Amino acid sequence: MNYKFSEQDDGFQAIRFNGQRLQLLDQRRLPAEEVWLDVNSADQAGQAIADLVVRGAPAIGITAAYAAVLAARQRDGDVAGWQADMAQLEQARPTAVNLSWAVGRMCRQVEQSGRLDPDALAALALSIHRDDIAANRRMATLGSELIEPGAGVLTHCNTGSLATGGIGTALGVIVAGARAGRIAQVFADETRPWLQGSRLTAWELARAGVDAKVVVEGAAGALMASGQVQWIITGADRITARGDVANKIGTYNLAVLARHHGLRFMVVAPSTTLDPDLESGHDIAIEQRDPAEIWRAAGLETAPPGGAAWNPVFDITPSELVDVIVTEQGVFRPPYRFS
Repeated sequence: MNYKFSEQDDGFQAIRFNGQRLQLLDQRRLPAEEVWLDVNSADQAGQAIADLVVRGAPAIGITAAYAAVLAARQRDGDVAGWQADMAQLEQARPTAVNLSWAVGRMCRQVEQSGRLDPDALAALALSIHRDDIAANRRMATLGSELIEPGAGVLTHCNTGSLATGGIGTALGVIVAGARAGRIAQVFADETRPWLQGSRLTAWELARAGVDAKVVVEGAAGALMASGQVQWIITGADRITARGDVANKIGTYNLAVLARHHGLRFMVVAPSTTLDPDLESGHDIAIEQRDPAEIWRAAGLETAPPGGAAWNPVFDITPSELVDVIVTEQGVFRPPYRFS
C-alpha cells in the first residue's frame, strides 16, 4: 500500500503512517519547532488526541483509524480486547463526531469479517485518509468559487493540513481562493487559550505562501466594522440535522457579529462531520477542559488566589446564523436538512 502523499497536491501531512508505525507532528510545539512523536498503541493515540498533539476533527478521525491498526497488530486476534481498546479510544474527545465515525468504521470491518485482520484494517484506514484528501480538494473548489474577487476573509482556530488529512477545510478554501486571486486579504483570530490561529494557522498560511494578519478575538468586531472583510469562514467539529454547528469556542461570537455587520458566514466541513442523528445543537456534548489552560495562556502555572475559570472548548452556532455550509457533496443553504 502506498502511504506517500504529495504536499503540493494533497497538503502538508501532519500524520505519517507506513503500515506499522504512526507518527504525529506535535502541534503543541509549533511554530517554534517541528517535533514528531512516535505513537505505538491505541492508548498512546488516545492520549495524543486528548493532549492536543493532534487536533481538528478530520485529523482526529484519521489518527484513530491508524491507531486501530496498531491495536489490531498488538492484540493478535483478540477481538474482545481490540474492541475494548476502541471503546476507550472513542472517549478521547467527545465533541468531534469524526472520532466516533472512524472508530465505528473500523469496528464494522471487524464485525463483518468476524476476525482481526490488521492488513484489511490498514487498507481501510488508508482509504479514510485518501477520502479526506479528496474531500478537501473538492471543498476548496466549491467554497472558493462562492467568494467574490477582491474579498477579505476572517477565519478562526486552525482548519488546514494540521487539522485534516489534506489541504484543509476552511483554510483549504482560503488558500485556494487566495491562489486564484479571489481573496485579497486574510485575517486569522489568534484563538485563545491555545492560540491555534496565531501559532498554527499563521504558520500554515506562511508555508502556503499566503499573506495573513493575526488579530486578537476582541478585535473581530472592529475589523468587521472597518469594511476589510466580507466573509467569515470556519470549520466545524459537528453539524446537526438542522445545520447547528459545533466549532471552536468563539465561533458563535463571530457569527453574531457577522450578522450584525451584514457579512456572510461560511462553514466548511467534510460530510463525515455531519451528524443527522442529532436534531439540535443543544444535543451536542460540549467538552470542558482544565481551567488551568486559561491561566497558562497568561503565563501562570497555577490559578491566582481566588481565581476560577470556565473553559468550554466549543460553542454552538445556530443554523440561522450560517449563510452557507460547504461539504464535498455540495453547497448547502438554509433551511438545512441533513439526513
